[in-house]
Amino acid sequence: MKPLVAIVGRPNVGKSTLFNRLARRRIALVEDIPGVTRDRQYWDVEYEGRDLTIIDTGGFVPGEKDSLLQQVREQAQLAVEECDAIIFVTDARAGLTAADQEVATYLRQSGKPVVVAANKLDSESQTVQAHASEFFKLGLGDVFPISAEHGLGVGSMMETVVGKLPPLSEEELEARKKAAEAEERAERGEEGEEEAPAEEEEERPIRVAIIGRPNVGKSTLVNALLKEKRVVASEVPGTTRDPIDSELTYKERQVILTDTAGIRRKKTIAHRVEKFSVVAALKAMERSDVAVLLMDATEPAVDQDAKLAGIAEEKGRALVIVVNKWDLISTDQRKQEIFREELKHSLKFVGYAPIVFTSALTGAKVEKVLELAVELAVQFRYRAPTPQLNRLLEHISENHPAPIVGRGPLRVYYIAQVGTAPPAFALTCNRPDGVPDMYKRYITNQLRKTFDLRVPIRLFFRERPGKAKREARRRPKLAGKH
Repeated sequence: MKPLVAIVGRPNVGKSTLFNRLARRRIALVEDIPGVTRDRQYWDVEYEGRDLTIIDTGGFVPGEKDSLLQQVREQAQLAVEECDAIIFVTDARAGLTAADQEVATYLRQSGKPVVVAANKLDSESQTVQAHASEFFKLGLGDVFPISAEHGLGVGSMMETVVGKLPPLSEEELEARKKAAEAEERAERGEEGEEEAPAEEEEERPIRVAIIGRPNVGKSTLVNALLKEKRVVASEVPGTTRDPIDSELTYKERQVILTDTAGIRRKKTIAHRVEKFSVVAALKAMERSDVAVLLMDATEPAVDQDAKLAGIAEEKGRALVIVVNKWDLISTDQRKQEIFREELKHSLKFVGYAPIVFTSALTGAKVEKVLELAVELAVQFRYRAPTPQLNRLLEHISENHPAPIVGRGPLRVYYIAQVGTAPPAFALTCNRPDGVPDMYKRYITNQLRKTFDLRVPIRLFFRERPGKAKREARRRPKLAGKH
């Protein structure tokens, strides 16, 4: 397992800026207001040949009684408990504060090696050094004046951090030895030893994005699925801001759950941070195999839910519709079925998507969400056998005659699958531009029925190869008749 390095500190000292600097990409949201980051965010990096994982945390506010800030602090404490080394970020411009001293006291008690980063110092002048030296009073040892925004001093700080990590394991040492030997052979122009046949590639992880309006229970669902308090869950709308990835194994399949920010209508988004959070949430959905649309049973099928379902369909993501907080509505099975039919009617454009009723708070039916997500992820990358496709086309031609298009009947000559994620099929026909929507829906439904697919399907209608050449050869003959 890679060593963990936690980045901690009070709010608005530049922890996420440093996290992005070390990750060499913009992962965490950064804004010049306190409290933007709330959950733990992980990212793998390599420094001085050492692989490690950095953890971004929310602002550490000791002794805070506000329930949301308490949960943010708990997430930071969990990062401290699991890490191998700590980067304690302070604001050197603001100077040493009482909050810094309280955080330092907690870190000393943790017994973990700590490096102090005196951040927001943008030069190496004597004045800057004087600002940084104030933080030696914390009694935590090494203090490094840095600018996370511009990268100044970050290199020397990380050299010290790496030096405080546990020694390399035997596996890491062996891997380094092999890499060095391979590099030496390459420099001498020698070919490497023939490797044994590689084992069958492990199945790729299934990415599942949890999406929905604010305060429908997305973070509570993630915690219930993980069976641990991995993300901050609160009744305060907009608690989650960064998309947070969490891994789990379900029936021998690796699953990456992404908790996302609540997505509201554009005109109700008031803050820049929320705007960035919404964009990040939509990008997380685009990267996923399956989107889990979480709805509030007490406010069913509002316009925004329909819009989110429409975005999932437009992006071609598999979709599970989850009606949360059902424990607040009813235990009557008949009422659930009535609710299901009403929901299918209002979201009929994604009528193929399965619907599950849960209570993330009590844990009722939450495992069903994982079961469906894994099932749909397999369908999402399904490839249909060609003989079955040919038989399906024969069945369609015999049992549902093609409509008249223009001056003659539509003729579909053959069908082939041309892509997955989602499954895509190309149908070669005589009039690709005139295929009625009703006939497209019929073919789509037949594909769903034949291959038991509950994911988006894409159809493409094409002309027979060489049609333009055949028509060009016919033109001289036609011209000769006049």
